[in-house]
Amino acid sequence: MNEPVKKVAEIIPDEGIDAGLARLTEDRIENTILRVLNGETGARLKVYVETCIHCGLCSEGCHYYLSYDKDPRYSPAGKVKQTLWEMIRKKGRVDKAFMRQAVVIAATQCNMCKRCAMYCPFGIDVAYLMSVVRRITHLLGLTPQYIQATAHSHSVNMNQMWIKEDEWPDTLQWQEDEARSEIPHLRIPLEKEGADIMYSVIGPEPKFQAQLIYQAAVIMNVAGVNWTMPATPGWDNSDMAMFTGDNELMGRIKRVHFETAGRLKVKKIVMGECGHAFRSVYDMGNRWLGWKMPPIPVFHAIEFYYDMIREGRIRIAQKYAEPVTFHDPCNVVRGRGLHEKARYVVNAMCDTLIEMHPNREHNYCCCAGGGVINCGPPYKMVRIDGNRIKAEQLFAVKARGARTLIAPCHNCHSGLEDINHYYGLEMNIKFIGDILYQVMKKP
Repeated sequence: MNEPVKKVAEIIPDEGIDAGLARLTEDRIENTILRVLNGETGARLKVYVETCIHCGLCSEGCHYYLSYDKDPRYSPAGKVKQTLWEMIRKKGRVDKAFMRQAVVIAATQCNMCKRCAMYCPFGIDVAYLMSVVRRITHLLGLTPQYIQATAHSHSVNMNQMWIKEDEWPDTLQWQEDEARSEIPHLRIPLEKEGADIMYSVIGPEPKFQAQLIYQAAVIMNVAGVNWTMPATPGWDNSDMAMFTGDNELMGRIKRVHFETAGRLKVKKIVMGECGHAFRSVYDMGNRWLGWKMPPIPVFHAIEFYYDMIREGRIRIAQKYAEPVTFHDPCNVVRGRGLHEKARYVVNAMCDTLIEMHPNREHNYCCCAGGGVINCGPPYKMVRIDGNRIKAEQLFAVKARGARTLIAPCHNCHSGLEDINHYYGLEMNIKFIGDILYQVMKKP
């Protein structure tokens, strides 16, 4: 695990970037950069840029920097210096070659995990600075092809998987029928006005992981929850536009989500185990729409499970025997502070929790979030090599007996599966819902 990692220097072909570059002129680059810097940013950017003293203390907070043998190009300050600072210093007069490098750095070498902000003596949010770079590259038509295709699906269908309107309720009916073989009276209520909870998921669940909807339906029914799911667009809470810099589309997606919950007159939204989607409704999309906080209270699945177990509405029949470790997702731990509630749930379900180190808000990122995994196969090895430090962390906790890795976030789940296979970890990776469904008391 300690061999030097091959440095990524070659140009990776990407139609989304290459075609965009072919259409650019230096005047358009300059005008777009100045439009964003002068018209869309404000005191926040000014304070960060003028406060940073280039001390490099943020470096140890970045998994890319640690995994790429502490190459300063991968440090948070180094990534800003190669992108935004240069745009500011040259007042937007940069060329196409520079912009190619800028989009690759911002979109594929930073997960916007915000771990580095914890190590900066001034609390500078490098994730925000990278989001400004992504906003500029989006307006210039420079977005990696795979993630842009996902954003196109959001724009057309209001979900990220090109799922048609009739396919969504069909999938829910299918899962309801499956679950009735286990609990005959079970229902997945659709379009139920006035329910306590609207349950929302991300597009990959009906597309690839419909069993997660099955499990959620069982949990809701056993707990006796008054719940519903929408039959119309607005059910998908994911949001890749948030990571491409397409703020206008991000706002549309979140507005549809909140308006759907408002139309159903629900008391709160409970979201499935996804981190970036949760971030999009409590920190990004809501603010773009002018709300300091969401107009309808939003809760992550961790909070829901915590409440159901603490209130005795979900009881454990027999604890999960295999020793587990817990991965703290950036957007629900550093972003929402759910680390202790998550451990309450895990300890309630499992016999043995073995902590990885560091943990809680100091945990290493999965290297899949922030839209990075959505940039697709061309950048897969950049991401996997960039998370060697996470693999080393997991090897250490496995040596202490952990065999199951709990990751309550879809992107974390996918990113950790990649390093699980590539580095030969041979761990079982599960969502909280996978284990809770297995160990809970059922009728």
